[in-house]
Amino acid sequence: MEYGPPPLFNQGISARARLAFFSLLSILLIVIDARVKVLDTIRDGLETVLYPVERILLWPRDRIEAIGSDFTTIDRLETENAQLRAEATQEALQLQETARLRAENVQLRAFAGLRKSLPVPTRLVTVLYSLRDPFSRKVIIDAGVRDGIHTGDPVLDDTGVVGQVTRAYPMASEVTLATDKNQATPVQVARNGLPAVAFGSAEPARLELRFLPANADVRIGDQVVTSGLGGLYPSGLPVGTVIRVEHDAKNEFARITMTPAAGKTVSRLLLVLTVPPPPPLPSGLDLPDSTAKSKKSGADRRHHPRRKSGHPIVRRQTTRQEMR
Repeated sequence: MEYGPPPLFNQGISARARLAFFSLLSILLIVIDARVKVLDTIRDGLETVLYPVERILLWPRDRIEAIGSDFTTIDRLETENAQLRAEATQEALQLQETARLRAENVQLRAFAGLRKSLPVPTRLVTVLYSLRDPFSRKVIIDAGVRDGIHTGDPVLDDTGVVGQVTRAYPMASEVTLATDKNQATPVQVARNGLPAVAFGSAEPARLELRFLPANADVRIGDQVVTSGLGGLYPSGLPVGTVIRVEHDAKNEFARITMTPAAGKTVSRLLLVLTVPPPPPLPSGLDLPDSTAKSKKSGADRRHHPRRKSGHPIVRRQTTRQEMR
């Protein structure tokens, strides 16, 4: 039995023969190309012709990869930007903390030197907060009666007088700044020792020397220090510097304005002078009451009926001279 195709479908050389022929041809070309390199020119020409087609076919893939890369780059940049901002913020906080610690170190060294020169015990305190009263200048410190703080104790910083303790609570105290309009500090002009009283001014961060005559010897630039009168403030502590002197012929007193040595921007650390309260007066030095005064004055008038109220001391001195 024959298995070949019918005569109508006879197509010439069989498939097996063609497979064998092309296989031998392929092997021959591979050997020739490996030894003689005759197909490199043909290959380069085909690569040149087919390169634009290759780029066109690869364009959709390249665009998809580029878009994905752009999104990835944006996300990465946003993440790196946020990380850099957090690091910059942290470094800025560290720099601020370092600057604050350096300033406190300088202030503590100044306090150490100031403590040695003060004749009274002192206590280092921390400012908790400022009162939000627009008509007063007061701060709250973290020490009170339990820590030896009492009403009236003066308060300093490393540059000069800050104010005075006006209220002492068990564990905190209220300090009224020297620039408060109701605060008064006994002072003197360092150049000539002229005594005066420094009051807080209505202007922010200003002091005034009041009740000085119009011809008082006060000049711009004069340093004003505590006088020590009253026994509250030790003498010689810086209070302020004179910046304006106004002499008006219509007014009896001069108008003198100062910038304070301290208290313009309250420091975080302050020094409280724990001044002991003055001892009570002896019983023999108690001031007489008004009744005793009136009785004594009446007795004096009865004892000296001819004494006039004009110049009693001068007349007594003249009488003694005549007797002599």
